[in-house]
Amino acid sequence: MPPISTINEKSTNADADADAAALNFHDHSIPSEPLPYWLVNLPRSQWTAECPSFLRDQSLKNIQCLSTPDRLYIRQDWEQVKEITSTNQIDRFQRVPSELRKYLEYMAHIKAEYRSVMRFVVKERLGWGDGNWENVKPRGGPFEYEEDIRIIYNDWPYGVDKDIIHLVVWTKFDLEDDPTTDDLTASARAAIESYVQDTFCSRVPAEQVVWFKNWKSLKSVPGIEHFHVMLHHPDMAFVREITRGDVPLIERL
Repeated sequence: MPPISTINEKSTNADADADAAALNFHDHSIPSEPLPYWLVNLPRSQWTAECPSFLRDQSLKNIQCLSTPDRLYIRQDWEQVKEITSTNQIDRFQRVPSELRKYLEYMAHIKAEYRSVMRFVVKERLGWGDGNWENVKPRGGPFEYEEDIRIIYNDWPYGVDKDIIHLVVWTKFDLEDDPTTDDLTASARAAIESYVQDTFCSRVPAEQVVWFKNWKSLKSVPGIEHFHVMLHHPDMAFVREITRGDVPLIERL
C-alpha cells in the first residue's frame, strides 16, 4: 500500500510552535491570530493556503480537536475511561489532535484505493478473504465459533494514557441494537459481557478491563460488527497472544 507523504513525515511540537510564533514575529502590536485548524501541529513547510479536502466539512468536535496543539492536549486516564464507559458517554472519547489528522487523511486514502473502509479492514486487517460481503458470513451464532471473531489493535486509538491498550473485537455475526435507543439489546450486552469475562478477565484483573460498543452514529466502519476493549496495564505477552502479534497501523506509518 503506498504511503501518504504527510503521514510519514515526522514533525515535532517544537516545529509547529516555532512556525506559529513566526506569524507574529514582525509586528508584536498586532493581536495574535489563531492558526486555521488545518495548519495546527504542522511544520510551516507543510502549510497550505486552502484546507485539504480530507479535512473539509468536519464536525465541530473534530475542528475543536484539530485546532488544539498536541502539547496542550491532556490524555484521558483510566478513571476517566471507566467513567465514560460506565455512563455510556462514549462520544466523550477523542484522539490526540495530530493523530486525528492522520486518521482522517488515511481514511480518505483508503476510500480512494479500496473504494470502502470495510473492504480494506476485511481484507488487509482481518484477513477474511478479499473484502467482499461473502467473506464475512458467520459460521454460527454470536461467539459460537472462533473463526467468526478477530481481535486486533485499534489502528487509530483514542487519546488515552499510554498504559491503556485499546483493542477492537471484530465479528462476522451481528450484535443486535435496540432501534429505539441506538444501543445494544439486553441479550446482546449480556453475550458480550460473557465473552469479555471469559476471554479477557480470565487473564487480566476485571478492574483493569472495560468494553464498549459505539453507537451507530459514531462507527467509523459501520459495515462490520465490532466492539472495543480497553486494558489497563495488561501483560503484553497476553496482548500479543490475543492479537496474534498484531501491530496497529499508527505504528507502521
